Amino acid sequence: MLEESFKAMLLGFPAMWQIGFFVHEMAYGLLSVFIPLYIISIGGSLLDVGLIVSIATLVAIPASLFWGYICDKTMRYKRYILTSFIALSIILYLLTLTKDKTLFMLLYIVMSIFHVAHEPPKNVLISELYSRGEWEKSFAFYEGFTEIGWLIGLIFGVFAYSFNSNSATILIICSFLNFLAFISSIFLVTDPILILERGLVRIERITNFACRGLTIASKVLSGLRVTENLIKENLTFFCVGLMLFAFASSTLFTPLPIFLAQNLQLSTSMVYLVYVLNSCSAAFGYCLAGRKAGICKEETYLQKIVMLRSILVFLLFIITIIGLHTVAFVALILALMGLTYALYHIYALSISMELIPAGKAGLFDSLVSLGSAIGAYLGPSTAQIFGFTFTFVLSGIVFFSAYISFKASLRR
Repeated sequence: MLEESFKAMLLGFPAMWQIGFFVHEMAYGLLSVFIPLYIISIGGSLLDVGLIVSIATLVAIPASLFWGYICDKTMRYKRYILTSFIALSIILYLLTLTKDKTLFMLLYIVMSIFHVAHEPPKNVLISELYSRGEWEKSFAFYEGFTEIGWLIGLIFGVFAYSFNSNSATILIICSFLNFLAFISSIFLVTDPILILERGLVRIERITNFACRGLTIASKVLSGLRVTENLIKENLTFFCVGLMLFAFASSTLFTPLPIFLAQNLQLSTSMVYLVYVLNSCSAAFGYCLAGRKAGICKEETYLQKIVMLRSILVFLLFIITIIGLHTVAFVALILALMGLTYALYHIYALSISMELIPAGKAGLFDSLVSLGSAIGAYLGPSTAQIFGFTFTFVLSGIVFFSAYISFKASLRR
């Protein structure tokens, strides 16, 4: 009885069970800029960065589907979260033992398989622990909370490079942080007693669709004017939109640290500072998404956000072409992109938990991984062959394509 009361108390405080994820994101905030720069430092090129990241992301696709399937099949979520964190801790430590490019790639690929293991269980936990009306606020709270962890990791990077810390030290710090995430999750994460909410939401959507159809049919038979449209969401177009958005984001952000370091002549600590600003804006965006939950229609808002993201990338292309790619302009655009990404992520995730059936919880992350893998390879490749301006154009066009796909899938 006492144990059940303790678990209920933990679930009553959203931040408690999410502390392990917060610490994990600290490690990955530090790694986000470190990885591409580290590959260059051990003799790699832009093509190597793209190849390593894209292969790792592609391998993560079946892994996401597997983790999503197995956690829903067993209705056990905590064990896969723990598996993810302890495996990452071990692999990050092993990375300190080698500077061989091939071995680094192999370990990084294995790391990507276990990195996605905690994502489907986390999404299910949020959607099952809270009612549908609270999903946007709950996802926004989680993403904002963990974004602060990511931000702290980036700040760690600023100080680490300011004090000339070596690569092994940074990897050990990241390994230790994931171990802390593992320990905290042992005590704070608990599986939900009942798995009902997603099923109830899908039943409600089907019922509402049927009621709308009966209402329209009744008006037609009565000779009344019909203004409603009986259009059901198109899951295929929605999935294509998810993939295209991830593709465009990865195309832009995979080679971006190198663009900042080489084209803008920024030191590594300054590159981290630019990403700190991007992360701060994302944290604000998650807060804003939580405040707007229930006020606006997610579908309409999602489309506007994706269109704005496309405009921002084309703006980055324009200022680069005319020679205004100063740190201030680039940092401002990246800050706005962080804000738009946060808003996009919350609404896309909430809608996906409605549309994607149980047993396929890993589909969201798989689609994101597929788009990210394509972009991770094409981004650095096009930057090396055609230049960064062409990369910006490619990213902007794909963002606009994502907008069209979401508009086609979520029409009412």
